[in-house]
Amino acid sequence: MTSQPGARSSSPSIGERLTIGKVLARLRPEFPDVTASKIRFLEAEGLVTPSRTAAGYRTFTSADLERLQYVLAAQRDRFWPLKVIRDALDALDRGLTEPDDGTSRPRPPTPTSDPQVPDGAGLRQRQSVSLTGPELREATGIDRDTLVALENFGLVQADSRGHFTGDALAIAAAAKSLSSHGLEARHLRSFRTAADREVGLVEQVLATRRDDGSDDDRAAEIASACIALHVALVRSGLSRG
Repeated sequence: MTSQPGARSSSPSIGERLTIGKVLARLRPEFPDVTASKIRFLEAEGLVTPSRTAAGYRTFTSADLERLQYVLAAQRDRFWPLKVIRDALDALDRGLTEPDDGTSRPRPPTPTSDPQVPDGAGLRQRQSVSLTGPELREATGIDRDTLVALENFGLVQADSRGHFTGDALAIAAAAKSLSSHGLEARHLRSFRTAADREVGLVEQVLATRRDDGSDDDRAAEIASACIALHVALVRSGLSRG
């Protein structure tokens, strides 16, 4: 559990272990009525779980002290019963957010945008460049055979003058990075297929739903959400591994 409301500057340093007597000394300036029996009761209720020495003595960490401060403040200031406090601690342990007003129970955090995922405006921005094949290879470090393979598998495509766009530059750079992990152009066809399916989905939505705003803006917004979903799914899959 990370630092919670109620933690004070008197918390022990990281790695320091406190006896129950030292914990009482830290707590009593704010909670003068706290006793060793009270702390043992809160332990018995599962609200704090100090470690034990070989001789059986309790030792407390900074996190234990913060939990005790949170519990005692919730009882004194919010008049919460132990069950509500236990649920609140469990919620905080699971990453929920303590409200700023300090009076209500923890709530789920507001979803945040992944800074690595471009928004709609970012998707519409392209690096304004037109590169020949040799220039593309020089910029990314790929060899001629790799560029040919990327073209054959539909990952990059030259225009009628034989020039490649900034998108091709980004694709070739990613392919170069993946090649260091043993992935060749032929392994990347699934990315082309997945991208085409997402583009098809965007086009289907634009064709069947008419909303305010230009089609370009809407397409970029939908595509950004698709990319965010893809990133979240990959991250979730990696965490299971």
